Amino acid sequence: MNRAQNFFHLHLISDATGETLLAAGRAAAAQYKNARAIEHIYPLIRTEKQLAKVIDDIEEEPGIVLYTIVDKALAQIIDERCAALGLPAVSVLEPVLAVFQSYLGAPAGRRVGAQHVLDADYFRRIDALNFTMEHDDGQLPEEAEQADVVLVGISRTSKTPTSIYLANRGIKTANIPIVLGVPLPDSVVTARSPLIVGLIATAERISHVRQNRLLGTTTGFDSKNYADRASISEELGYARQLFARHGWPTIDVSRRSIEETAAAILALRPKGR
Repeated sequence: MNRAQNFFHLHLISDATGETLLAAGRAAAAQYKNARAIEHIYPLIRTEKQLAKVIDDIEEEPGIVLYTIVDKALAQIIDERCAALGLPAVSVLEPVLAVFQSYLGAPAGRRVGAQHVLDADYFRRIDALNFTMEHDDGQLPEEAEQADVVLVGISRTSKTPTSIYLANRGIKTANIPIVLGVPLPDSVVTARSPLIVGLIATAERISHVRQNRLLGTTTGFDSKNYADRASISEELGYARQLFARHGWPTIDVSRRSIEETAAAILALRPKGR
């Protein structure tokens, strides 16, 4: 690793889209806060000719090599060339496949991109994502009954990114902003089918996020009290009253990642939904 500049090259080779590999690489790299990973992503690598160009790139900028290649011949080329270069190369899926094979008593089918089959689950996720985008930030509140989950909270409590994350899990999610003194739509209050969850955060956290948002606003934006902690505390108090009045579960997102917030929401859902 180049210690002077404090970065390292991370080469990610996949025979499919590379999404699985990218998530694994970033999860590992995130554990090293003092070293920045420069990502080199090579998706849809399925021939020796394609792989040869990748190996050339690795030679020019040596680093850690992670791959998800189900073709054993191509995987062997990666292992051998990286060993010759003195570089670590890890097949991210191989240890997992070995466990599956041991438990199920049968070898893997070795199908490239098998996780992206256009099955019912895939279309369910697409449907959920379309619904979520159409019902973002208070749009179409009269259709709240059609949602699986409805998130409510004041501005900058991560409603939209959490909604999108849930949608990618196949959960139809609407989110409704809470504005001080403004009643929520009756269609949301009376909804019985969806799980309704209130999101809150500390006034300090929300103020910080709102201050960053103000930096990118256009001229004429009414910023009065938007990032003021006293005003935010008043908004939060109003939101908590609404949540308590309707018996909605509340999640504090101050120190939670989007993934952690989504996991907490999924844990609240009734079994079988």
